[in-house]
Amino acid sequence: MIKIFENLKKDFLKKRLKDKKYLFLFDKPPENEFVAFDTETTGLDPKKDDILSIGAVKIKDNRILLNERFYTLVKPEKDINEETIKIHGLRKKDLEKGIPLNQAIEKFLHYIGSRPLVGYYVDFDIEMVNKYTKQLIGIPLPNEKIEVSGLYYDYKIGKIPQGFVDLRFDSIVKDLKIPTFGKHDSLNDAIMTALIFIKLKN
Repeated sequence: MIKIFENLKKDFLKKRLKDKKYLFLFDKPPENEFVAFDTETTGLDPKKDDILSIGAVKIKDNRILLNERFYTLVKPEKDINEETIKIHGLRKKDLEKGIPLNQAIEKFLHYIGSRPLVGYYVDFDIEMVNKYTKQLIGIPLPNEKIEVSGLYYDYKIGKIPQGFVDLRFDSIVKDLKIPTFGKHDSLNDAIMTALIFIKLKN
């Protein structure tokens, strides 16, 4: 039943696609391939906040294809709140090297293709991207999404029924003995998310 609903939804989105050159988003996904991704943003409200960077890595047959990684900085269209720099660490001078947002979204769409998207609280990142895909191509992302905190919860609750499961990113990374990569940025977080996914999938 769920599969039928998903197919109907995809057909509906395909009809509403404004630019046919993006039909590749509806192709059959390459077998056993995924994209783990993360965004850095000016805040936590998709309605008013903006994307500052996007990081992503492809996963194929349980391998992370680091040589095909994706990372882009986005030149903000308005001034950033100084307070948020403490969260994402991106200064105004860092972002001057960025590209326009529509260009970043276009590159990202070509990178992900029709692959399922893997993330930590992935709904937020997808909502941020959808804010711009709706303007650019008329529809939200049609890709399947996979939430690693949900996979982790299922893995842990089987071991500690009725117990408390700590779903903080750093706690999951530590518990699964995933290597950390220094500062939190969208690419490093995407790589760690990919490692979490691979470990839990297997």
